[in-house]
Amino acid sequence: MAQTLTEFDTIAAISTPIGEGGISIVRMSGEDAVKIANEVFKGADLSKVPTHTIHYGHIIDPDTGKTIDEAMVTVLCAPKTFTREDIVEINCHGGIVVTNHILQLLLSHGARMADPGEFTKRAFVNGRIDLTQAESVMDIVRAKTDKARQVAVGQLAGGLLHKIKAMRQEILNTLANVEVNIDYPEYDADTVTAKQMADTANSVIKKIDHLLKTAQEGKILRNGLATAIVGRPNVGKSSLLNYLTQSDKAIVTDVAGTTRDTLEEYVSVKGVPLELIDTAGIHHTDDKVEKIGVERSKKALERADLVLLLIDASQDLTTEDRALLEETKSKKRIIILNKSDLGQKITAEHMKKLTGSDVISTSILKEQNLDQLEELINKLFFAGIENSNDQIMVTNQRQASLLSKAKKELQDVVKAVDDGVPVDIAQIDFTGAWDTLGEITGESAPDELVTQLFSQFCLGK
Repeated sequence: MAQTLTEFDTIAAISTPIGEGGISIVRMSGEDAVKIANEVFKGADLSKVPTHTIHYGHIIDPDTGKTIDEAMVTVLCAPKTFTREDIVEINCHGGIVVTNHILQLLLSHGARMADPGEFTKRAFVNGRIDLTQAESVMDIVRAKTDKARQVAVGQLAGGLLHKIKAMRQEILNTLANVEVNIDYPEYDADTVTAKQMADTANSVIKKIDHLLKTAQEGKILRNGLATAIVGRPNVGKSSLLNYLTQSDKAIVTDVAGTTRDTLEEYVSVKGVPLELIDTAGIHHTDDKVEKIGVERSKKALERADLVLLLIDASQDLTTEDRALLEETKSKKRIIILNKSDLGQKITAEHMKKLTGSDVISTSILKEQNLDQLEELINKLFFAGIENSNDQIMVTNQRQASLLSKAKKELQDVVKAVDDGVPVDIAQIDFTGAWDTLGEITGESAPDELVTQLFSQFCLGK
């Protein structure tokens, strides 16, 4: 990948969240990182210290001689650094004013402000990581559960990279034989070469299918499972949200219609993040505010991956209950028969027979049978993924779409061979699949794609 002149600049950025805290870290990377830091640091001579050492001193404004802050400065010399460039990290007291002052000081002495994700981009450009590992860096930062973190760490270690490289090498080995056949047609090995190409294509397709099966699981681990809690007013929706979040996020009273808007919160169920959406009770109302809440609830229902539909088991099914059962029938859902401690007019067996959905009877107030909910969610979506030893997953749409494209190209190769198309023509799609797989790792990715991908990262990463 070609480097522009700006990619040789020394860059600087704040790498910790802006705000009050114990410490903040201002990071620099580039050829002049140590030189610039030395100009503003009073303590050790950073140009003479060993690499991978940390030093106590003060950040000084050379123009005024004033002390900006007490600091610990880490010096990391290339090539054994994250970016494979010289890196300096200034650990100062946490605070917006002091951190920004230090950053501006570095910028005024020769560094430039880093673009979003530029530190990680340099690690990619300098060959330390591939694109799947770069994406895993952001996955680690954004991980909402320990399972998501484990998968991201596996990606950072090169799990997906190794699988993609192995598939590309398999294709490349066959391509070499194809080229020999094209260059030396007198050996008349077309039939043998075509069969080898089709066999390799089918072999790689199977490996791609295995990875694509993990795409839905990877998406959920990365983004969370949008889970709408729905039901008519006063059936226990807010109580369920509070139970799952172990907090008092929602107001709970015996007055119907307390929740007038959607409330959202993330929780972990067996290591999988659920984006819980507590909706306003869906029912007919003339109240203008409630109407807005009901409309928002319906929109939340449309985008939900999972619906937790609450019904008051102590009462007969109402018209509103039946409408919600009909409205959610095409969704993956779990029906929760709440208030079973008050006597059940609706049983789980009857409801399961009526709807074909998974059903549990519970009393959220008394926390009865709620452990079954986690088991049902796991059964619906993950099929034991939380116990899987295979941490290699496709974690985003970019990876999944490129795998699907490569699979289509390989299927075209198999069809071409079956149809008796000349080997040199069938080879076009075969080479295309090799290139497409290379886009996943970045080995054949266009510069525009790389720039767009890293622009989604946060500053200082």
